[in-house]
This record gives sequence, structure tokens and C-alpha cells, in this order.
Amino acid sequence: MEIRDIRAVLFDMDGTLVDSDAVVDRSWSRWAIEYGVPPADVLAIAHGNPAKATITRMRPDLTPAEVAVAVARVLDIESDDVSDVVPTPGALELTTLLDRTAVPWAVYTSASTRLAKVRLDAVGVSPSILVTLDDVTHGKPNPEGYLRAAELLGVQATQCLVVEDTVVGLTAGRASGALTAGLKGIPADIQLTDLHQLAELIKGPE
Repeated sequence: MEIRDIRAVLFDMDGTLVDSDAVVDRSWSRWAIEYGVPPADVLAIAHGNPAKATITRMRPDLTPAEVAVAVARVLDIESDDVSDVVPTPGALELTTLLDRTAVPWAVYTSASTRLAKVRLDAVGVSPSILVTLDDVTHGKPNPEGYLRAAELLGVQATQCLVVEDTVVGLTAGRASGALTAGLKGIPADIQLTDLHQLAELIKGPE
């Protein structure tokens, strides 16, 4: 499948539509200090991964109840900090283009619904379909969320383009059967420097 054949676009949020790298690093570093683990170790795996997966890997000694408390703690830290949250280059141009040309699109994120709404509101991105970690049984790299987003749009996942900026997210997109586009140098069907480039590809030759 080529980009001209896609019927819908499925976006990751953090690092793809929303530049939240600074706040993610800051929030997880604060959590790491509170929970007695090296911040660098946490930051090496936190981006793109569900919070629960990061926490259980960093603190395998925690009970399920303690993990739930730890997840709530990092959510509180992240939700209260949007000072550096901005749209990624081309995000607003691309989503406006998709709306104007009636190409359906959705967001699937490893963030909670609460955090996703905070960050999307902060950058002025309003997806008609938002699938979050709260909506799935298995988070990324499992394809469940992308399959769900495609279903809600009424499109087969194999007719979608998944846009990601992490390997764990791209693995989920690829497993759904979608065409993939990768930012930040991750290997994908389509390599992107930013979303301006994807907008040009979707517009095609003038």
C-alpha cells in the first residue's frame, strides 16, 4: 500500500502531534527521585511506554496496589505541568489538511485519558476519536489500540497510516497491519523529518 491509498491516519500523541519531551523527562525524573531509582534508567524506557510498564520494570518489588499508587503519582505530576507542551512542527497544518480534505484521523496514546486531554487541549489539537491507555487491555507494543481506533473510524487498519515516533509505538502500528510513518529516525515504511513533510506527501503534486 502507498500513501495515496490510505483511507485514514492514526497518530500517536507524545512526540508525534505533541512536543512533550521536556515535560515527560522532567516528570519522570521527579518520579524516579521520589521512588529511589536512577532518572536516566527511567528516561531510557519511559517514552512511548505505558506508565505501568515503566514502573513495574523499574520497581519490580512493588505490589499491584503500590504500582497503582505510583501510576497515579506520575499522572498527577505530568497533568500539572504543561509549560513546555507545544504542537510538533506541522501538526496543526496536517490535522487541518486532513479535516479539510475529509480524511478521517484519530489519536491513540499510551497516556491516560486525563493526561491526553490536558496535552491535546494545550496544543489545540481536537481529534474526533481519541483512544487512550484507559480504553485498551493491552498497551503498546500490542496493536489493540490502533485496531480500536481504526474500528471507531469505520476503516480497516490495513487501510490506515500509523504515525509514530518510538519503536514500541511503531511495533504496535506495524502489528495492526497499517502502513507506518516514523519520526525521529525510527525505521518505518515512510521516513519523516516532521509532519510538514507528511502534509506535502498527502497533498501530492500540485
